[in-house]
Amino acid sequence: MTIFIIVEGKNDRSKLRRLLQDDIRILCTFGTLNSTKLESLRKEVRDDEVYLFMDNDSSGKKIRGVLRDSFPDAGHIYTRRGYPGVEGTPDEYLIAQLEKAGLEEYIIYPAPPLYS
Repeated sequence: MTIFIIVEGKNDRSKLRRLLQDDIRILCTFGTLNSTKLESLRKEVRDDEVYLFMDNDSSGKKIRGVLRDSFPDAGHIYTRRGYPGVEGTPDEYLIAQLEKAGLEEYIIYPAPPLYS
């Protein structure tokens, strides 16, 4: 079974891609959803596991609402209000949210800092 995370934009995808193994497929809405894009997402995800990770702003909430209807069994991952979207969220916070969603086995943890 493939695991998908749907995000809004390519910068969100790039940010998460650095933190997750290639086993996780990251799909973008590119900030908008029309019936063609929604159908394309549904066809790609099919019955696989899916998570929605949108920005915590009005646009992100609107997109999450539409996707929630299309993927009623989706898991939800949230960034904190005040962070400039998923792409602007610190890695440590993203990792904590991915762990909270149960995806720890797919996380690429940063190497601990070297002290001299």
